[in-house]
Amino acid sequence: MFKHLSKLSHHAAWRRQLELLLDSTGEGIYGIDLKGRCVFINKAGAEMLGYTADEVLGRNMHYLMHHSYANHDLMPVCECHIFRAFQENKGCRVDNEVLWRRDGSCFHAEYASYPIFEDQAVVGAVVTFNDISERVEAQNIRQAAQLELERRVVERTAQLQKAHDRMRRLSAHLTSVREEERTRIAREMHDDLGAKLTAFDLELKALSYRCANDEKLTLRIESMLDLAQGAMESLRRILSDLRPGVLDHLGLWAAVEHLLGEFSQRTNVVCSLELAPALEHVRLSKATETALYRILQEALNNISKHSGANKVEVLVQTEGRAVVFQVKDNGRGMAVRTFTTGFGLMGIEERAWDIGARCSIDSILGQGVCIKLRLPEVLAT
Repeated sequence: MFKHLSKLSHHAAWRRQLELLLDSTGEGIYGIDLKGRCVFINKAGAEMLGYTADEVLGRNMHYLMHHSYANHDLMPVCECHIFRAFQENKGCRVDNEVLWRRDGSCFHAEYASYPIFEDQAVVGAVVTFNDISERVEAQNIRQAAQLELERRVVERTAQLQKAHDRMRRLSAHLTSVREEERTRIAREMHDDLGAKLTAFDLELKALSYRCANDEKLTLRIESMLDLAQGAMESLRRILSDLRPGVLDHLGLWAAVEHLLGEFSQRTNVVCSLELAPALEHVRLSKATETALYRILQEALNNISKHSGANKVEVLVQTEGRAVVFQVKDNGRGMAVRTFTTGFGLMGIEERAWDIGARCSIDSILGQGVCIKLRLPEVLAT
């Protein structure tokens, strides 16, 4: 009998130690039997729910503190993850539900439910839970701040895009105005200065004829004729730079061929033009032809100044209804950072954008530069 009392005393002492251990933890812990009734709960768990431990013992825990979702919709027992621990013989951990207090309020909870075994049979479940309202509130604040930041970024991006579009429209307008002004100046110079230089040349030739017997005067007149001829050549070059007449009268392809010929003669760089047969008699819009001509001018200018190339290839071909215009040299190439800092290349990209072309500029050091433009849907079906 004394031995039996000793065992009971030892069991009571162990149970007391377990109760003290459970009460000392800060998280809630309780156990339920197969009917969901509470068989033990620690002090922290009972206080989180607004009860004393004695008030919770024996009560169905689902209906006591897990009966509804956060929106107050009722939660059926079959959807309760806590009960599934012993019904399906597997544990679970949940952090997106609420538990309900005695006063009818709820709190965001993180809980874990695991089955309890006795002689390899499930006899209930043990549940641990914590109030994570502060964590959820912090997450909500962080998410709200993130959403506000994203909203501001979207708003600011839209403002910047709007400003960028306005600047591009202004750039396109200025380019158009500049081309119109170039055309006007070229026309006036051709009609006025060109006519006067021609008349001056004719008068000198007439004077030379009359003074044929005066060798000294004839030499002076011939020198003046050479100056007049040089002035005419300079005028033709200036007029070609301002607005080449061949572009307006014969079209882009003739103007490109003429420009390449002049460039090759001036720089000794071998230039070639490969034009798709389908495009030989095709005229693009005036704005498109002008933009492509200016892009080629800028590309050749960059080649003569920076590339050290001795060969330039211009390739024009079709891709469906699209036209692909490509300028490639065999010069020293350039670093990637130059793509975004060179004003000449920036000008090429802006002109391409003005006519709706997709522009790509590729280069490998030592292997030259390739400028490629694709003008979509410009050919008739």
